[in-house]
Amino acid sequence: MRLLLDTHTAIWWRTSDARLSDTVIDELSDESNPVLLSAVVVWEAALKRSLGKLDVPEDLRTMLEFDVQPLPVTLEHAAMSEHLPWHHRDPFDRMLVAQAQVERATIVSADPKLRRYDVPVLW
Repeated sequence: MRLLLDTHTAIWWRTSDARLSDTVIDELSDESNPVLLSAVVVWEAALKRSLGKLDVPEDLRTMLEFDVQPLPVTLEHAAMSEHLPWHHRDPFDRMLVAQAQVERATIVSADPKLRRYDVPVLW
């Protein structure tokens, strides 16, 4: 299963946060599951950090990049986002959904709004 991390999941995974579910921990620990880290996650975290809305280390990108496959935002991802229903107004989450659809990945997220889209969500 290809796993695409939501921003909170990526941060919680790297900080060993107790809010991660046992299921998520098991799947992230399974070496047969490729873990994708979208540029969107680093962008969202950097933006929120610069606004003082997220307390994460300055070297967040380096911390998150460990043992993941980087996933850039492509033109195909951007175009796919146009076709998504408006279940969610967060542009970062909408792009993650579009990426998951194009890449045939499972989003790893505690956000219940993401379950309304036609994409698998793990939590």
